[in-house]
This record gives sequence, structure tokens and C-alpha cells, in this order.
Amino acid sequence: MDHAIEIKGLTKHYPGFDLEDVDISVPSGCIMGFVGANGAGKTTTIKSLLGLIRPDKGTIKIFGKDYTSEGKAIREDVGVVFDESCFPDGLNAGEISRFMGRIYTRWDAELFQAYMKKFAIPVDKKVKEFSRGMKMKLSIAAALAHHPKLLVLDEATSGLDPLVRDEILDLFLDFIQDEEHTVFISSHITSDLEKVADYITFINNGRIILSGEKDLMMEEYGVAHCDDRQLTRIPKEYVVGMRRNKFGVDVLIRSKEKFAQRFPEIFMDAASIEEILLFEARGEKI
Repeated sequence: MDHAIEIKGLTKHYPGFDLEDVDISVPSGCIMGFVGANGAGKTTTIKSLLGLIRPDKGTIKIFGKDYTSEGKAIREDVGVVFDESCFPDGLNAGEISRFMGRIYTRWDAELFQAYMKKFAIPVDKKVKEFSRGMKMKLSIAAALAHHPKLLVLDEATSGLDPLVRDEILDLFLDFIQDEEHTVFISSHITSDLEKVADYITFINNGRIILSGEKDLMMEEYGVAHCDDRQLTRIPKEYVVGMRRNKFGVDVLIRSKEKFAQRFPEIFMDAASIEEILLFEARGEKI
């Protein structure tokens, strides 16, 4: 299997925070959702991935290339969108296009204009007049207009209304129809990732706690609703974490089909990505 991203042993120490031995592999032609609470290490990982900060330890390869020897080629292949617009407020779309054309050898002004039209972004208005949603669409258009093979987004959909987010998610699905294209998107809006992601990686307190195919993950986990008496009967190997409430105990269960066969009297729901994250990161352990 070809990989768009291979991160091994990534470590970065800051006062009060450690990113420790992070391993992430992203197959080409898919969407990887990178999930974690604010401060979990998502942005530090992405900045390391993009060569914006230097890790203390570890290796990072993008399409098999290393920044230390092939940084320029990597940057041509990667489109980047952060949670805030990086364009000066005083520029309009035409000026941005001319500026980007001097940076990327594959910059496609016609494609950029096509995205402007698709997103209904006025080409004569300055960035400072744009709404947050328009700024985000502009950033995505610019990221795609130099024909990248990898699109990296850090909380790019946060703060956007549901209609705009849905439009952007559809664009990501279109982008990966060519199996050479890959999306790596960090977000705390887990419902977005449930819609589009092929793989999910969870990070908490600077460490990867779970990573795998989303569909298999959803098949593997369930949330059992039980009382204290029933809880004492559940073997530890099934339990990822638990959370108490006024009605009883919610328990994140692995191997949910086997559990359901063994304990048919215990009611269980499918687990959402958000629930898996919460129980993995904050749930009580037995």
C-alpha cells in the first residue's frame, strides 16, 4: 500500500506539553480524520508535518520524500488550509492569484477562478470584507489551485455554519475521487469526520490513543447502558472506559457483537466517533 504520509516516532517537547512518539500512516487516496480536544497535539503534529517546526525526534515522509532533502518538491504537492485565513486583508482574489503564481510552479489561475465562481466569491472585494465562511472557501480554493496531491487542513471547518461545512466536505470527497489525492484533516467536529473520513486517528495529551479504519472502528465499539450490578458482571477485556450518570453507567465496549451475544439483556447503542474519543480520553477505567 502506498502512503501519502508516514510519521514515525514524532516527538516535540514544550514547557508544559509533550508530543511523544507519534506514529501516523495515511494511505494514498483516502481521507484521514485527526481527532482530539483543543491542546491535544493536533496543530503541533501538523506544523511538524509541514516543516513549520522542527521535531526533537522522529521521521516524517510525504509521498516517500523527506523535507530535509526534497522540501521544495513536497511543498508543490501539498495544499494547506489553517483555521484562519493567511491572506492579507487588503488583497482581492485577482491579487492573490498573481501572488500565488509566483510561489507555485503549477499554479492554475483558471482553476482558481473556477473555484471563485463555484463558491460565489466576489473577485473584486478585499479579504477584509469577507465573512469567515468566504475566507475559508478562498483558502481552500487557493490550496487546490496549484494541483496538490495532498490536502492538509487544521480545524478548517470550525466556526462555519452547517451548510458551508457540508459544501466543503463534498469538495473533499470530490478531490479524492482520483485515487492519487489524499486529505488529512484535523477537527473537533466529529460529525463531519463521520460523514467523509475513511480513517480516524485519535490524539490525547500528545499521544496517539487509537487509529484505524473508521467503518471497522464503528463496527468494533458500542455504548452499553447498565446499572452497577450489571457492571460488576462485565469482564474487563470488553471495557474501554465508563461514565456515570444519574440513570446508571454508560460503558464503551469493544467487540460489541460478542458482547451483545454474551449479555443480550444489557441495552447497547452504536458508538459515535465523539463517544469513542470521550471514553478513550476521559472515561473511568475499571
